[in-house]
Parts: sequence; structure tokens; C-alpha cells
Amino acid sequence: MNVFDIIGPVMIGPSSSHTAGAVRLGRVAWKILEEKAVRADIRLSGSFAQTYRGHGTDKALIAGIMGMHSDDERIRRSLALAEEEGLVYSFTAEDIRDAHPNTARIHLKGENGAECTIQGASIGGGNILITEIDGMEVSFTGQYNTLMVLHYDKPGTIAAVTNFMAYSGTNIGNFRLARKKKGGEAVMTIEVDGDVEESLIQSLRILPNVINVILIKAI
Repeated sequence: MNVFDIIGPVMIGPSSSHTAGAVRLGRVAWKILEEKAVRADIRLSGSFAQTYRGHGTDKALIAGIMGMHSDDERIRRSLALAEEEGLVYSFTAEDIRDAHPNTARIHLKGENGAECTIQGASIGGGNILITEIDGMEVSFTGQYNTLMVLHYDKPGTIAAVTNFMAYSGTNIGNFRLARKKKGGEAVMTIEVDGDVEESLIQSLRILPNVINVILIKAI
């Protein structure tokens, strides 16, 4: 536990769970899309669905999707800013089975045609837990620098990635593998201690069977 777990995040209110956490969920989706979003379809479950307008969750999610941090004063104006920048958005209430009460499923389309879908929850104190990316189960909090390694599920790929990280001096704090089917596309979620150099990301991208590598910086 660190001091921010006790006193909470630096943020624009009113609620750490419904505002700060929501901004961070949006930022993760923005990072994974890797380009400016032009459409955001957001499904809200539990208390998010019931109170999102009153607690500013809608503004917070859109702010994160536009790349803002939880202490950005523009959060209060994010819906108007989204309209100015051509970001079309929708919010739909949905009962997502077995989901945390503060859960959002965010589907983004980018200006160059990229798409992504993430599901995550705001679990209290501004903290988040991402549980799904493009239909694959993941589990990371955003508290650490996290590498998302999209790859083909082929023998030796995990060893190649983790061995190269060890050789570069990068310490793995947590590792999780998700795949839709054997031999298809899979994703490694790797939380690391310390910084991640751009040179490491570029080197991982050229390894056999690696499709892409995305760094989600600690948020």
C-alpha cells in the first residue's frame, strides 16, 4: 500500500470511483487504440449505469478517451470538447454478468480505422482493474508500467519475449497470458518494475510471431 491508497488520487471530483477511476479506464482504451478516437460506444453496468450523469462518470470516461489525466480541469467540459473535436459517443446501460458494480465496456473507433474494446472496473479510491481486451481475458491495474504484447500463439514466443526482457535488465512483476484459441492470436500482459525504454519496445516488436507491443504507462 502507498500513500495514494490512503489519501486518494489528485483529481477533479466529485468521486474517486466514479470520476478518477473512470478517467483512467478511458485512458487505457485511448492508449490501446493508439490513435485519435472518432467514435466511442460505452456500456455501463451496475452503479455506473445508475448514477453516471450525476457523478460525472460520462464526462470522466470521455475525458480519458481524449487522453486527459484525472486532475485535468477540462474534464468538466469534456463532452463539449468531444463535440468540437468530432468524437461521437453513446452511453448504454447494460447488466454485465458477474461484473464489478462500477464496470464499463468501451468500444473505440479511430480516425485511421483502428478499433478496440476494453472492459474494466473502477474498484475504489481511483484504482481500476482491466479485465478484458478485444474479447480476451486480462488482469492489470494500471499501477505499474504494463506491456501488452499481441502475438500469435506459437511455441517459443513467450520465452523469446521474456528472455529478451531479462537480457535487457527489465524485471517482470506480473505476467498473464490470454488467448481466444490455440494457435490463434494471444496477448501477454506484463507488468514491469521501473521504466520501459522505447528501444525495448521496438526490439520486442520485431521478434518472430509478435504482432504489436503497446506500453501502458502507470496511471
